Amino acid sequence: MTPLSRNHRGFFVSGRFRGAAAATLLAGVVAVAGCSSNSSDSSSSSASTPSGAPSSAGIPKGSGPVNVLYAGSLVDLMEKQIGPAFKSATGYTFTGFSAGSTALATQIKGKVHPGDVFISASPAVNDSLEGASNGNWVSWYATYASSPLVIGYNPNSKFAADLKSKPWYQVITESGFKLGTTDPATDPKGKLAAQALTATATSQSLPALKALSTDKSAVFPEETLVGRLQSGQLDAGFFYSSEAVAAKIPTVPVTGQDLKATYTVTVLNQAPDEAGAEAFVQYLLGTDGINVLKQDGFDLVTPPTVTGSGVPTSLSSVLSSQ
Repeated sequence: MTPLSRNHRGFFVSGRFRGAAAATLLAGVVAVAGCSSNSSDSSSSSASTPSGAPSSAGIPKGSGPVNVLYAGSLVDLMEKQIGPAFKSATGYTFTGFSAGSTALATQIKGKVHPGDVFISASPAVNDSLEGASNGNWVSWYATYASSPLVIGYNPNSKFAADLKSKPWYQVITESGFKLGTTDPATDPKGKLAAQALTATATSQSLPALKALSTDKSAVFPEETLVGRLQSGQLDAGFFYSSEAVAAKIPTVPVTGQDLKATYTVTVLNQAPDEAGAEAFVQYLLGTDGINVLKQDGFDLVTPPTVTGSGVPTSLSSVLSSQ
């Protein structure tokens, strides 16, 4: 049996991962100043990359899979853009698994999927993984981007013209309209969508919207929602603007509401491959990853802000200090 020793965050890791992690730690640089745990409202920017953020050339190379558990709204970004580019730049193999952020946290706690990196669409989800009572899976996380809630629609839908010319809350209650959303119990986007429907039902005196907020027939897994819309199974659905941009889905704003995803990333404690996990975060928040996020329309938090403690020193070049 491979002996165990404590890693730099105080958790046990096997000897076969220790050397790679140590090498990554030695590559760390001095943390940049200006920590904040505030929301992206006060620290967002889409105009610049964090000072000193590494290019892909400066990220440690390696091999083997890096298991990234990520919010289902990031499927196109991760599988078609970041994942392949990360592999090409570092030699690691990106292995992604997507679902609603809350559902992912439950699966992490239940040890259903081994994970190295966890990316959530809501900072609050990380709370359910912190502390001894929750398994000590998360001791820190970085908030790096946000994206507003919008309604994405199929341009071939018979309701497309109405969505472009009438209030969204009137169109989605028209007879025969097929709306898609996600489960509020397992996904932050579903929770935001239900909030938008409920609040607008009250402000516009539209009881039909209130009924939609609890309509189980409109609920689908987050990772399948884009495909269902594009195949014509749905006329429209609730999305984040960044996922709509990545999937080339036309959108209309959810007027009257100011709701958004706030994305966080962390290296999970007890990660099977800490070095690979840290390399992935370096890539995602480094020059090349940030350029992709900009391209997809994310509102960036620059530099990403850290909540918690125990950040690996190898990530100090892409994260603000505390």
